[in-house]
Amino acid sequence: MHKPGDVVLGGLFKGHYTSVFSKLSFTSEPNQLSCQGFDTAGFRHAMTMAFAIDEINKKPNLLPNVTLGYSLYDNCATLVIGFSAALLLASGQEEQFMLQEECLGTPPVLGIVGDSFSTFSIATSDVLGLFNLPIVSYYATCSCLSDRQRFPSFFRTIPSDAFQVRAMIKILKRFGWTWAGLLVSDDDYGLHVSQTFQSDLAQSGGGCLAYSEILPWGENPAELKRIVEIMKRSTARVVIVFAHQIHMIQLMEEVMQFWEYTFHCRFAPPPAGWVEAGGEVCTGQEDLESVGTELLDVSDLRPEYNIYKAVYALAYALDDMLQCEPGRGPFSGHSCATLQILKPWQLIHYLEKVNFTTSFGDQVSFDENGDALPIYDVMNWLWLPDGRTKVQSVGLVKKLASKGEELTLDEEKIFWNFDSKQSPLSVCSESCPPGTRMARKKGQPFCCFDCVPCSEGKFSNDTDSMECTSCPEDFWSNVQRDHCIPKKTEFLSYHEPLGICLTTTSLLGTFICAVVLGIFTYHRSTPMVRANNSELSFLLLLSLKSCFLCSLLFIGRPSLWTCQLRHAAFGISFVLCVSCILVKTIVVLAVFKASKPGGGASLKWFGAVQQRGTVLVLTSIQAAICTAWIVSASPAPHKNTQYHNDKIVYECVVGSTVGFAVLLSYVGFLAILSFLLAFLARNLPDNFNEAKLITFSMLIFCAVWVAFVPAYVNSPGKYSDAVEVFAILASSFGLLLALFGPKCYIILLRPERNTKKAIMGRSITKT
Repeated sequence: MHKPGDVVLGGLFKGHYTSVFSKLSFTSEPNQLSCQGFDTAGFRHAMTMAFAIDEINKKPNLLPNVTLGYSLYDNCATLVIGFSAALLLASGQEEQFMLQEECLGTPPVLGIVGDSFSTFSIATSDVLGLFNLPIVSYYATCSCLSDRQRFPSFFRTIPSDAFQVRAMIKILKRFGWTWAGLLVSDDDYGLHVSQTFQSDLAQSGGGCLAYSEILPWGENPAELKRIVEIMKRSTARVVIVFAHQIHMIQLMEEVMQFWEYTFHCRFAPPPAGWVEAGGEVCTGQEDLESVGTELLDVSDLRPEYNIYKAVYALAYALDDMLQCEPGRGPFSGHSCATLQILKPWQLIHYLEKVNFTTSFGDQVSFDENGDALPIYDVMNWLWLPDGRTKVQSVGLVKKLASKGEELTLDEEKIFWNFDSKQSPLSVCSESCPPGTRMARKKGQPFCCFDCVPCSEGKFSNDTDSMECTSCPEDFWSNVQRDHCIPKKTEFLSYHEPLGICLTTTSLLGTFICAVVLGIFTYHRSTPMVRANNSELSFLLLLSLKSCFLCSLLFIGRPSLWTCQLRHAAFGISFVLCVSCILVKTIVVLAVFKASKPGGGASLKWFGAVQQRGTVLVLTSIQAAICTAWIVSASPAPHKNTQYHNDKIVYECVVGSTVGFAVLLSYVGFLAILSFLLAFLARNLPDNFNEAKLITFSMLIFCAVWVAFVPAYVNSPGKYSDAVEVFAILASSFGLLLALFGPKCYIILLRPERNTKKAIMGRSITKT
C-alpha cells in the first residue's frame, strides 16, 4: 500500500499468517511468492498507520505545509519477506507502483513503523542501523533491543520485556503465587524473555518454576500434547506464557476444559444423560476462530494505539527538526536539516528528544535506550453465561520515576473461574506456620520445602522462617514454639505440699522443744531435772530448737543471706547440740568414776565451768570453720538449668565442697565420739541409765546422717534441699525423743519416780 507525500514513512505489518516460496529469492516476482491466510488483525494494523498519517496531514499545527506519505509492506509472518521489504524501503528500490493511474515514483523513506516480531526487528535493525534509518516498533518487546550499541536507530512504543517481566513478578507476589510454569515461544522474543524472567525471579526470591517449556512453531500436536501433559501433572496452578497469538490458539486447542466450555460439547464418553438432554459430543473439528472469544478479538485496539503513537512520534520528531532556526541547529556548524536535503539519521536526534501528549492524554517519550514510558494494562478474561468471553481491565502497571514499577489492581473486579471465586493457591509447599522452619527438599527448588517444628527452647513467630531463634536464658518456647515464655521456676516452696509438710514438721518440733523447755523450767527443782547438770539440758533443748528452726532456711526461694546462713546455722546448731550430749556423756562417766573409792577428784577437774567451756570451745571451732568457708568461697544462689531445660531450679551452691565436707565431718566426728563414749557407759547401773538414752539417740543421729549423704548426692534440685531438711528434722526428733521423752514421761506421768531416792537406786513401793 502506497501513498505519495513530501516525506514518506515505511511500514511493516503481518497481512498474512504464512507464505510459500518456490525458491529463495530477494526478487518479488509473483510466481515465486505466495502469502497464505489473510490476517485481519495485521491488515487493521496497516490501516491504523494510514489513518494516523491522514489525521496528521489534516492538522494545521503539526507539519504545516508538509504532506506525509506511506509505503506499507506485508511481511507474511516470514522473516525473509519482512527483511526483504525493509531493505527495499531503506534503499529506495521498492517496486514502482501506480497511484490513481497517473503517478509513478519512489519517494524517500525517512522512518519505518514495525516490525511486529522481535526476531524480525532484530534482523532488520542490525542492518538498517548501519544506515541510521529510524525504526519504531509497536510490538517487538525483546529486552535485547534496548542495546543501544547494537541497535542505535531502534525505538518502540511498547514496553520492553524487562518491564513486562517485572510486572509479571509483581503480580505473582501480589497473589502469593510462588510455584508456576513457564511457556515461551521458540524465537528471540521467547528465549530472551525466558532468560530475563528466570533471572529476575531468582533475584527477587518471589518464587520458583515448576517447569519451563518452549512452544513450537507450526503444526506439532505431539509436542503440544507433551507440554499439556506436563502442565496437568504439575502441582503448579499458575502458568506464565510469553508467546504469540498463534501459539495460544494451538495451545488452547490442545487444552480440552477450554474446548468443551467454548463449544458447549463433551468429548467421549460424555456424562450419562448428556446426549439425551440435547448436549453435543465434541468431534475435535470445531472451528475455534469462528467463536466470538476475546482470544481472537483485539477490538480493544491496544496494538493499534501503539502504531498510532509510533506514527505520531515520527511526525513530531520531523516537526521539531523542521522548526530548527539556521545557525542554532544541532548538527555540524550549528546547521539545521531541511526538507530538500533531509537524511534519516538526522531524524534520530530529534526522535530521541521527542515528548508529546496524545489526544487521549497519554505522554509519549523515549529513554536513553529508545524504550517508551513503560505502562501495561492488566486484563482479565470474563466468561459470560452464553459462553462468550469478555476482556476487562482490572489494573495497571506503570513505571514511576521515584518508586520504580507500581502495580494497581482492582481485585473485586477480577473474575476467577473457580467454584470458590477466589484466587487459586499455587505453591510447591504450603507456608510454614509460626513455630516451624523451612527445610529445603534435597534436589528441588527453594520453594519446595518441609516444615520442621522448632526444637525445644527455640521459636519462630513469622511465617516461612528460615531458622528458629533460641529463647533468652530465662525463657523457654511454648508448646506451639511460636513465642518464648518465662521458664518455670523450681525451689522448695512454702506453698507446695512438700514445703508445707516440712515447715509444719519444723514448727511442730520447735513447739515440742518449747513445751519440753517449759516442763523442765516448771520442774527445774525436781531431781530428774537437776540430775546430770540441768544447765546442759536447758542448753541442749535450746540447741535442738535452733536445729528445728534452721531447717526453715532451706525452704523458700534461695537468696544470698539464706544460702550463707542455712549451712552455718545448721552446722553450729548441731555442733552445739552434739557438744552438749558429748559433755553429758563425759559427765556420766565422771560421776560413775567419782562414786568409786578415790574417784572424787574426777568431778573436780570436770565441773560446771569446765563443762560450759568445753561446749563453748567445740562450738567455736565449728563457728570458725563456717566463717572461713563463707569468707573464702561463700555459698550463693544459683539458677540451674541442667536438670530441666524448661525449668530454672533455684538452688544454693556450696561454694566450696571442701568447706561443706569439713563442716559435716566435724559434726560427724563429735557424734561418733559421743556414740562411742555412751556405748562404753551403756553397762553402768540403772541409776546411771542416761548413757543408754544417749547411746540410742546418737545411734539414730548417725544412722540418719549416714543415709543422708547418698540421698543428698542423688537428689536433684529442690529435692536435695528436702533431703537435707528431712535429715535435720529426723535427727532432731531422734535426739529430742530419745533424750527427753523418758524424762518427760517420769516428770509428768510417774512423779513417784522423780525423787532423789529413786534416782539414787533405792527401792520404790509400787501401787
